[in-house]
Parts: sequence; structure tokens; C-alpha cells
Amino acid sequence: MASSKVTFRIQRFDPEKDEAPRDQDFQLELEPGITILKALNKIQAELDPTLALRYSCGSAICGSCAMKVNGHARLVCKTQVSDCVKDGVLRVGPMGNLRVLKDLVVDMEPFWDSLDKVKPYLAPDPAQAAPEKERLQSPEEFLRIDPSTTCILCGACYSDCNVLEVDKSFVGPASLAKAHRFIFDSRDAETTERLRKISEKTGVWDCTHCGECSTRCPTEAKPLERIEEIRVKAMTEGHHGNAGARHVLGFRETVGRRGLLDENYLPARSVGFFNIPGLLSIIPVGLRMMKRRKNPPLRPHSIDKVDEVKKTFARFEELRK
Repeated sequence: MASSKVTFRIQRFDPEKDEAPRDQDFQLELEPGITILKALNKIQAELDPTLALRYSCGSAICGSCAMKVNGHARLVCKTQVSDCVKDGVLRVGPMGNLRVLKDLVVDMEPFWDSLDKVKPYLAPDPAQAAPEKERLQSPEEFLRIDPSTTCILCGACYSDCNVLEVDKSFVGPASLAKAHRFIFDSRDAETTERLRKISEKTGVWDCTHCGECSTRCPTEAKPLERIEEIRVKAMTEGHHGNAGARHVLGFRETVGRRGLLDENYLPARSVGFFNIPGLLSIIPVGLRMMKRRKNPPLRPHSIDKVDEVKKTFARFEELRK
């Protein structure tokens, strides 16, 4: 097959010279089947040795080479150039939600700090004697954590997380997926404490379900799915003293039992009816909604096919019990 000419539009930034990031174009004649990482190495070796990028294994194992391709995070070592070229151009930039050190290299410290918050290591029961060989686990028990163990900590999900764009205190999807790996580990003795801490503000309930993390994840870790499983387990084990859990319970009360979508009830139910500071904090939001005529009707409206909705919730209650 014939080679093709591709323009790589790479975001450059040198803090010692540049006031702001800029784009620089490089044209390459490439053979079919080449990865973006190999193309970047070619640019660095043949066109501009000052181009800074980070990589290591080149085999989608270490996670070092995550960067943005056409606006979305990917591992460039496993991504074909031919899959991403649009009208002869391929855009490459550094990961998002992290400070750029130079060109395509970002400061990963906030990512590692967020990971540290979930204690990403096994905490066995101290009352049990240490085994002579290893702590046994059945195949069925391992299958519960198998997806989350595939996380390679590349940071692609962190890069494209919409919550982190507006709230840097959010623990982040990778950390939540890693927390899942220990919350559901049959050998860990701190499940209850892990669930309690992760249910607090900036934890598992702050995810907005945009799905970007799972879409960008290069493995089977798929953070959004792990977040949903953590939420179910937290609710099942009674960790209800937080806004996210109260919102779920309020939704079940108004929709499941009454067949109504009561949007005035849910905010107060979420912050807590006796939480005076919390109730006061949502008043400005309500006033802005009224000013812009976005406030929900005082009389909640019935849900379409309400009987089917009630049957679904009734069936769920039977299964839950």
C-alpha cells in the first residue's frame, strides 16, 4: 500500500519562552499501519528534537503516553494514525485538567494525589494471622474486581472528566475505579470505612454520569460502571447521610411511590430537611431560576405511563428485600 502525507498539528508550549500554547504543523509521509506514537517519535527524531512527550513501553501497558488526539484523550501507542486523520490533519495536544509542563508533557501530581485519597492498597483484617503463602480468593470473588484491576493509571479518564474541569477537589474517575477494586475485594477488611469516606462530598456522588471516563478508558476498568456499582453497594449498606444518597431516596419516594416528578421536593430532600445551612445555600439557586423563569411548577406533573413506572419500582422493592 502507498504511503500518505499527514499534517500533525501539535500543541506546543515552552514555559521559558511562550506566554500561551500555540499550534505547530509538521508534515510526514507515513506508511500504513503506523501508530501516533511512532509518528511523534519520527517528528522528534527527524524534524524537531525539542518536542517533549512522555512514553515508555509502547505496548498499552504502562499508560505513560496518554494525550489528546483530536480533542479526546487516548493512548497514542495503540492508536493508528489512519483512524484519526481528518481531511489530512491530525491534532495532538496534552491531557486536560492537568498543568502543562512542556508541549505534550503534563504535571501528574494532582492525579497521584487524588489516587492517594482512596488508599489504593489492600487492608487485611489485623486480627487474622498473616497467611504462610497468600490470601486466597475464589475465581468468583476475583471476577467481581477483575475489570477494575485492569486500570493502568494512564489518566485518560481524568483528562476528559467534565466534573474536574469545574471542581478540582473531585477525587476523579480513576481513583473511584481503583477504590472499587478494594471495596469489592473479599480480602479487604475496610469496606465499610471505604464506602463511608467515598460517599462524602467530592466522592462517588459528585460524578455527573457524562460517560467520558468510560469512553476514553483504554482498558476494561470503565470508571462509570465501577462508580455505579459503588453507589449501589453504598446504598445497600446504609450509607445514606449524604446529598447523593438522599437524592436517590427522594427520587424513589416521589417517583416510585407517588408517580410524580416533584422537582421542588428533591433539592430539599437532597440537602436534608433539617440542614438549615444546606437549605439556605440552595435559596440563591432557586431565586435565579425564578428570575429566568426556569423554576419547576409548584404542582408536580404526573409521569407518562405512571402505572408501568410504579410496577418497575414495586418489582425492584421485591428484589431488594
